[in-house]
Amino acid sequence: MERGAHKKTECIDWGRHVCGQTPMTADNETWKDTLVKNAHDGLPQLSPDCDRCSVISGDFNQPLSVSHRHPPSLSEIQQTLVEIGDKPDAFLGSREWIGTFEASLVLDQLYDVPCRIVHVRYGKELDQAVKDLHDHFLTRGSPVMMGGDRDNSSKGILCVCTGKRGSYLLVMDPHYFSCPLDKKSVQSQGWVSWKAVGSLDQCSFYNLCFPLTAKK
Repeated sequence: MERGAHKKTECIDWGRHVCGQTPMTADNETWKDTLVKNAHDGLPQLSPDCDRCSVISGDFNQPLSVSHRHPPSLSEIQQTLVEIGDKPDAFLGSREWIGTFEASLVLDQLYDVPCRIVHVRYGKELDQAVKDLHDHFLTRGSPVMMGGDRDNSSKGILCVCTGKRGSYLLVMDPHYFSCPLDKKSVQSQGWVSWKAVGSLDQCSFYNLCFPLTAKK
């Protein structure tokens, strides 16, 4: 995603349709039919030399809170950020950046789920955040959002494993935008996969957003 606002909005899909056909509404909840349940299940395990492995809890296709509110569309996210004063009115309908910090504000406002932001100055310091990830998955169990500057490809973190060869993140790529895939396709096409912490951009800063759901 490129930084900067653009006024041309006619090509933006505002998240109201699934594959351009069925309206996405809170009433018929068609959005639930497009989510792959526990897309990470069945992935090949890492090397047995992993000493510690911490993973999300529960089924990975459910809302973060007891609210039955449907996932917000892009326009609803923008409207929320404007209403709480984080963005100016010109943000509505733009293609301006929405990052990890903004995601935390939206979760808090719409779902009453506060978040903790952990800032990592350089990718080479990500090992310091590994303990935070282990602790979070053990105590909270919710997925973690991750974004950066040089490495501006958003990531959903579902698991962290640590062993003699270093630490690995189980990453769900949130950028897929087309008709629903089954679990086998999601995995074979790499939309969910293991990434070595050491393989990430060592010169990029990263922000990690930890949704503080109820403790387990």
